[in-house]
Amino acid sequence: MTIAPADIQKLRQQTGVGVLEAKRALEATGGNLTRAATELRKAGKKIARQKSERTTTEGTIGVYVHNNGRVAAMVVLACETDFVARTDDFRQLAHELAMQVAATDPQYLKPADIPSAVVAHEEEIIHQQLRQAGKPATMWSRIVPGKLEKFYAEVCLLEQPYIRDDTQSIADLLNAATAKLGENIQVRRFSRLSL
Repeated sequence: MTIAPADIQKLRQQTGVGVLEAKRALEATGGNLTRAATELRKAGKKIARQKSERTTTEGTIGVYVHNNGRVAAMVVLACETDFVARTDDFRQLAHELAMQVAATDPQYLKPADIPSAVVAHEEEIIHQQLRQAGKPATMWSRIVPGKLEKFYAEVCLLEQPYIRDDTQSIADLLNAATAKLGENIQVRRFSRLSL
């Protein structure tokens, strides 16, 4: 099957992969752009898992100040080498993450960082809501995990939908960057300031 160069270019713009990777993905999916992008995203997660054990001693600080000057955010984004830390793609990613923090005000990096007391309190709130809604207790075991996932997506940076593309989480964005740049990329910490 021949793949149109325009389709390859479109897939590259969506995913940030190289020409050969885009062509292979399109060939494997019969020219379906959506499926090819999904397969590349899955491959990015696999690559990210493989690289997640590498040490990240270099990086940059991404800064975003909203145009009204009343909200600002900073993100420490780490990578393995100073070569990658100096690239425009890496610095743009750090800036985008700072913008995400300014827009969404996450409290934690990932669900594992949330204190158990906070999770227990949130579960109690969910149980109270279910009681008030008259839901039978037998259904709670199926409803509570879904509501906790929504809670995590609100308060954990890595679980949040990306503000520029809500079909993608911040973790997906980092996995794609890891696949594209070929290094372990991690958010070390973040901070948001507001008046």
